[in-house]
Amino acid sequence: MKTSRVALLATAVLTLAACGSGDPLAEPTEEEASAADDAAVVVGSQAYYSNEILAEIYAQVLEDAGLDVSRQFQIGQRDVYLQALEGGEVDVIPEYTGNLLQFYVPDTEARSSQDVAAALPDALPEGLTVLEYAEAQDADSYNVTAEFSEENGITSLADLAGYDGEITVGGNAELESRPYGPDGLQEFYGVDVDFVAIGDSGGPLTKDAIRDGTITMGDIYTADPDLATGDFVTLEDPESMILAQNVVPLVTADRAEELTDILAPVSAALTTEELIALNARSVNEQLDSATIATEWLTEQGLVGGGR
Repeated sequence: MKTSRVALLATAVLTLAACGSGDPLAEPTEEEASAADDAAVVVGSQAYYSNEILAEIYAQVLEDAGLDVSRQFQIGQRDVYLQALEGGEVDVIPEYTGNLLQFYVPDTEARSSQDVAAALPDALPEGLTVLEYAEAQDADSYNVTAEFSEENGITSLADLAGYDGEITVGGNAELESRPYGPDGLQEFYGVDVDFVAIGDSGGPLTKDAIRDGTITMGDIYTADPDLATGDFVTLEDPESMILAQNVVPLVTADRAEELTDILAPVSAALTTEELIALNARSVNEQLDSATIATEWLTEQGLVGGGR
C-alpha cells in the first residue's frame, strides 16, 4: 500500500512538471514570447522634478501609441536607477548624455553633443541602449550671485584662479566625486575648493546657500527657470570641463525597436527653450507633471493622432 502511494505521488509530480514551465533553459514558446512582448513598459524617472516631467511625457506618448505603461518615478540617483534598468525593473528613463557617458567612462575626452552621443553606445553595458537624443540640454553649471560676480569680476570658471578668498562649492553628494567636481576644477582651472553636499539637485536649498554665502557657488541645472531671474550668474566653462548634456531616452535593448519610432518625435520637438518652459510651469505655476506633459504633447501635436 505504501509503495503504491509513493508511485502515485511520483506520477502526480511528473504530471505537474509536465504542465509547468518545463526545462528552464528551453526557448520560450510563441505564447510566452507574445506575453513578454505585451508586458507593460515601465517608465522611470530620477528624483528630480524636471526629469519626472520628461518621464511623464514619455509615458503619455507611449500610452497614446497603444502601449500599456507603468510608472516608477522619483527612483533616486544614477547608481540606483541604472541598477533598476540593468535588472529589468525599468524599461526606459530620460537621461542626460554627458553624465551618462562619464558614469561609465570617467576619463572620456568627448565633449560636444555629437561626440558624446557617438561614444555612448560602446560605453553602455550589454542590455542598455540610447535612442535619438534631443537638442534640449539640462547640464550641470556652476553659479554665483550676481553681486559676487560683479564685485570680483568673475564671469568664468577660469576667473576663479585669480580670486583671493576661499571657494566653497555646493551640490549633490555625487558631485564631489564627479570629473567636473572639485578634482575637475583643480585639473582644468587650477582652483582649490571646499565641498558641501546639498541634496536637492540645484533646488531651493542650493540657491539659498548661494544667496546667503554658505557656499560660493552651486551646481544648478541649466534648464532651471530661476537662472533667468538675474539673481545668479552662470560661470562660463571655456575648457568644456562639463560635457554636453542632451536629453536622451535610455532604454533596455529588448524594448529599443518597439520604442524608437514612438519616442523619436518627442526628442525632435524638445529644445532647451521648451524644456525651460516646461520646468517653469512646475516651478512658477505649481502644476503637476501629468498636466504639464499632457498640455505640451497636445500643443506639439504628439498625441491624439497628431503624430
